[in-house]
Amino acid sequence: MKKKVLAMVLGMSMLVSMSACGSSKTEEVASDTADVKTEDTAEDADGAEDIEEETSEEAADATSGDTYKIAIVKQMDHASLDEIANAIAAEFDTIASENGITIEYEVYSGQGEQTTLKQIGDQAIADGVDAIVPIATMAAQVMTVCAEETQTPVVFAAISDPEAAELTDIDYVTGTSDALNTEFIMDMMLAQNPDVKKVGLLYSLSEANSTKPIADAKAYLDEKGIEYTEQTAATNDEVIAAASALAAEKVDAVFTPTDNVIMAAELAIYEDLANAGIPHYTGADSFVRNGAFTTCGVNYTDLGTKTADLAYSAITEGMADLEDYYLMDGGIITVNTETAATLGVDYSVFSDMGEVVEVTTTEE
Repeated sequence: MKKKVLAMVLGMSMLVSMSACGSSKTEEVASDTADVKTEDTAEDADGAEDIEEETSEEAADATSGDTYKIAIVKQMDHASLDEIANAIAAEFDTIASENGITIEYEVYSGQGEQTTLKQIGDQAIADGVDAIVPIATMAAQVMTVCAEETQTPVVFAAISDPEAAELTDIDYVTGTSDALNTEFIMDMMLAQNPDVKKVGLLYSLSEANSTKPIADAKAYLDEKGIEYTEQTAATNDEVIAAASALAAEKVDAVFTPTDNVIMAAELAIYEDLANAGIPHYTGADSFVRNGAFTTCGVNYTDLGTKTADLAYSAITEGMADLEDYYLMDGGIITVNTETAATLGVDYSVFSDMGEVVEVTTTEE
């Protein structure tokens, strides 16, 4: 990969502290020497064999005793990013157990603030972590800048459009993409209700993840001759107001891509949309578990597992053989049965489009 660095203006020093770490191997083998006597040849041979076995065991212990430290950095707190972080942590535990090593990790949240993310990244680098695993686009961009000087591996998770986010073609960066098949979700919308006349597009202007899917949705709707209206938001209160505005416009359905800002507020809007008879089509199953109607997208537990595997490879084998990013397969349709009942809609048509997983609302 060719080196390229993001041009970002970031500041402030780190307020969050992490303990120092390092990776080391230690091999100490001690043996005693003795005079060899003819009559003791057999006994000495046994002793030499015992020493050889001890040496081998100690060497194995040294090899299996490596310790790595990793910072897992969520852009903010919400169900999707929490699910990914939990899957990453679980896979690190599995890797450590299977390989006889120690992986120390801490999970941090940038609370959606660029300066907070910069503080976390700077301190992680100062503490000498072996890798940083940022989750979501802003977190990945900031961690890439923080790691530029040290070339510490940055292995991102859940970036919908790594190229647009300028996260490709960088020597020390790789990760997983949850690029959305927007056309398929639009097909689902029309399959469930062929009479859709007006669609609401609900997203955040600050989310790079939303740029391409929203453009794709507009192109799809234009081609079909279906009207659409847009509402954008940057905070929870704005998301609630935007959803209310779409309900007031009496849209037939709402589409939101893998937008972290909207996801963080899904629990606050799903009931109002459902009670207004408006199905919410989204970019991730975590939306659906928080009350949205349906999605067809990536399984975020699988994505987190893959990301952790990549991070371990980056640390132990280097970045040379890794791709710029790895696209995760989607294809699983997730439906919230409680929301479907509130809407009074039949979603059986989805069974002809792919595997359907039924869930109910989990308020977390």
